[in-house]
Amino acid sequence: MYIWTRIQQLIHLTMRIDILTCVPNLLESFFAHSILKRAQQGGFVEVNVHDIRDYSTNKHRTIDDYAFGGGAGMVMQIEPIARCIQALQADRNYDEIIYLTPDGELLQQRAVNQLSLKGNLILLCGHYKGVDQRVRDLFVTKEISIGDYVLSGGELAAAVLADAIIRLLPGVLNDETSALTDSFQDNLLAPPVYTRPADYEGSKVPDILMSGHEAKIEEWRYEQAVKRTRERRPDLLK
Repeated sequence: MYIWTRIQQLIHLTMRIDILTCVPNLLESFFAHSILKRAQQGGFVEVNVHDIRDYSTNKHRTIDDYAFGGGAGMVMQIEPIARCIQALQADRNYDEIIYLTPDGELLQQRAVNQLSLKGNLILLCGHYKGVDQRVRDLFVTKEISIGDYVLSGGELAAAVLADAIIRLLPGVLNDETSALTDSFQDNLLAPPVYTRPADYEGSKVPDILMSGHEAKIEEWRYEQAVKRTRERRPDLLK
């Protein structure tokens, strides 16, 4: 299935990512540079940022209100979020509607790999004290956290997730094998890497990397990856 889905991607499909936020300007610069910009220009991905306030019927474009039962902080209302999602769903089917939230599933590479095989994704950015629970119950299909900490909003988390996904799409990276040797692929951290100069004030590049012997170099890299993983993230080897 994985190979067949990759073939389909190569033949055609442009991934579409729709990001729902109440502060769209936070995301403009992130997708306008480097690999993410080239991925969009090359037709590998289409990223659309939607202002949830555009779907408010309130003349002040408010999208939040006080929480029932009291307590500090405001809550994002279900109605403008629902209108935005339903408007998008009227034009296409979505594989996942993902809510970025601190209490979601911790983001890991294997989940990113799976999401990179999808066609259409919605990323919902929370703000304030989060979204009305009914949004999560009725619309959200997956909840993701990028770490055990709290941000001012879900925009940075959405950007992180989108970046991790987009760089895996076939054709995005100049060398498509690069992503396959990243940390966390095969549950290993990446081995050490070196470049010129070969000798910096007596600190030298390992001789094996200068040998030109491809098989031995790959063996060395694998051994170094296992060694680094054992030292820094032994939990991955389990």
